[in-house]
Amino acid sequence: MTAATHSSSFPDAAESADAVLLGLDPEQREVATTLSGPVCVLAGAGTGKTRAITHRIAYGVRSGQLMPTSVLAVTFTNRAAGEMRGRLRTLGAGGVQARTFHSAALRQLQYFWPKAIGGEVPRLVERKIQLVAEAGARCRVRLDRNELRDVTGEIEWAKVTQTVPADYPAAALKAGREAPRDMAEIAQIYGTYEQLKRDRSVIDFEDVLLLTVGILQDRHDIADQIRSQYQHFVVDEYQDVSPLQQRLLELWLGDRDSLCVVGDASQTIYSFTGATPDHLLSFRSRYPQATVVKLVRDYRSTPQVVHLANGLLNQARGRAAEHRLELISQRETGPDPVYAEYPDEPAEAEGVAGRIRDLIAAGVPAGEIAVLYRINAQSEVYEQALADAGVPYQLRGAERFFERPEVKRAMLTLKGAARSGGNDPLLDEVVGMASQVRAVLSSHGWTTEPPAGSGAVRDQWESLAALVRLAEDFGRGRPGATLADLTIELDERMAAQHAPTVQGVTLASLHAAKGLEWDAVFLVGLTDGMMPITYAKTDEQVEEERRLLYVGVTRARVHLTLSWSLSRAPGGRAARRPSRFLSGLRPGSSGAASRAAGAVAERGARKRGRRGPALCRVCGKTLTEAGEIKLMRCEDCPSDMDEGLYERLRDWRAGQAKELGQPAYCVFTDKTLMAIAEAAPTEEGELSMISGVGGRKLDRFGADVLAICAGEEPESGAGDDA
Repeated sequence: MTAATHSSSFPDAAESADAVLLGLDPEQREVATTLSGPVCVLAGAGTGKTRAITHRIAYGVRSGQLMPTSVLAVTFTNRAAGEMRGRLRTLGAGGVQARTFHSAALRQLQYFWPKAIGGEVPRLVERKIQLVAEAGARCRVRLDRNELRDVTGEIEWAKVTQTVPADYPAAALKAGREAPRDMAEIAQIYGTYEQLKRDRSVIDFEDVLLLTVGILQDRHDIADQIRSQYQHFVVDEYQDVSPLQQRLLELWLGDRDSLCVVGDASQTIYSFTGATPDHLLSFRSRYPQATVVKLVRDYRSTPQVVHLANGLLNQARGRAAEHRLELISQRETGPDPVYAEYPDEPAEAEGVAGRIRDLIAAGVPAGEIAVLYRINAQSEVYEQALADAGVPYQLRGAERFFERPEVKRAMLTLKGAARSGGNDPLLDEVVGMASQVRAVLSSHGWTTEPPAGSGAVRDQWESLAALVRLAEDFGRGRPGATLADLTIELDERMAAQHAPTVQGVTLASLHAAKGLEWDAVFLVGLTDGMMPITYAKTDEQVEEERRLLYVGVTRARVHLTLSWSLSRAPGGRAARRPSRFLSGLRPGSSGAASRAAGAVAERGARKRGRRGPALCRVCGKTLTEAGEIKLMRCEDCPSDMDEGLYERLRDWRAGQAKELGQPAYCVFTDKTLMAIAEAAPTEEGELSMISGVGGRKLDRFGADVLAICAGEEPESGAGDDA
């Protein structure tokens, strides 16, 4: 990476302010040296925006044009504020305040409260959910844990959009909110919640902003005192400001225009919290004399990654799309993005885990690799696949799957049902282990169809649905398994997933990945219904989903893989389709020849899922069980397996496993070896049609397996070693 992507480390001995400008590109230099009047920096992903604004502040301080204590830089996360403070210290501008909106407002509120209101500042409630629960109870509305979280989110949205309880229903309808309860009920709970806070003299985080705004509006003397201290403002991630934060910024400014904002409308992905790019997009209309600088030199990603990112935005629509930035990569050429199609979700996870192992073996640190998905419930299958492959991982922005509260409770209930056996009335007349699991989890909120909308209820359902699918797959693999067998399996899986977190592969949702970057990124589950998500109904909601994918693509520095699966479970109907956002970009889709710029499909992404129903090769019956599909025959149909070939394959597998330092099943499972021994393939195409032989394994082991099937010695010689 070029120097322009890293924080400056100019020598402490540098005496000239010009030393601060060393290493900046022309556009960054323009940002750094334009210190008067309003400045709007439109900064694409990876273009060094933090570098530009920190050097701007430092140059102003070092040149004597800005007093350090007169500058307030605000951003949206404590991590970003901490990074900014660190860079400013390195640049010799350590006296500058760099804070989040909430932190800056709280500091002012605590200082001015005795003067403006009198007495002590009310206690800050860090977790408002208990008060929301009590407000619901007083309104005689019973809320479960997930509804509590969703209703709390609605109250937060109402407050940052400056909507009072009585106006909530109309405002929520106008904004197209997917409310978790009746809007009138939420308005009632909201009003009661506010009354409870007043009765107990406590405030929440949104009140910090609201009260600061109220004091600055009512007390001009206090507003003047703040304005006399802070005379220059810098706002990072300006596309994410809420109406309330914008109002606070306006009160800080007064009638002045010494303001520098930085943002990218194409990275607006938090509209559900009240964030809006409107303030960024209308900046020039509010400040006609503003200096506008566009940062488009991408120092993060290779030309191949940047080409795909630009292609995504070229298809975008709406107001934000009209202001999109065409990025220009400053890095050397790299590998083309990989597009991988798999027959089912487990195969996709296995393929991703295998490719990650290859990258680590090639020298890419595990900590520089990320797997990004749309919702947290997608993590479980990747946790399992990485654990099976011996790859360390860490979850960001969510609990590990088995540490999620709803999963813990469900497992406790399943264990209780397993212990009670036939004495559990919930399981009366329920036959079969998977059916028992569905019956038990239905009491926790699982239903055959997912709930409408997003939020906690949907996340909980996805977690429970993952348990149901796991039980179904377990039952197919072990006919006759009991509920007790399943609980043992769940405990074993939970233990196996306690992988080290140091230098582990990052598993994260796309939202949680904002602001981060890795050498290698895997964007998984890219099917219509997941990307864009099913509940994205309006054009603007769909466009925000496109921007979310854009954010995911631009997290990658060098290696980028985009994958999807045609069905959920092995043997399932191949009804899924790749994300519409990839049309014209991935090979084989409309317009791909002109837009894909040589991006190639991964060899392992074979379209086995399109072959229609699997039929028994002995009796012709349609197969539904995973084990039968792998063998391509009914379990009770006669086998024509070559026992000698099967044993030779087992010996070869043992040698390979020893050489690779992996369990034997990581090479091929017993069922796959049986299928190979029964089919005795003579060429690569026949071998690739066997379930369990993916593209990666075909590349790695295909020649050896075909040699053994032909009665020859494999080239690797592993069979002899075994």
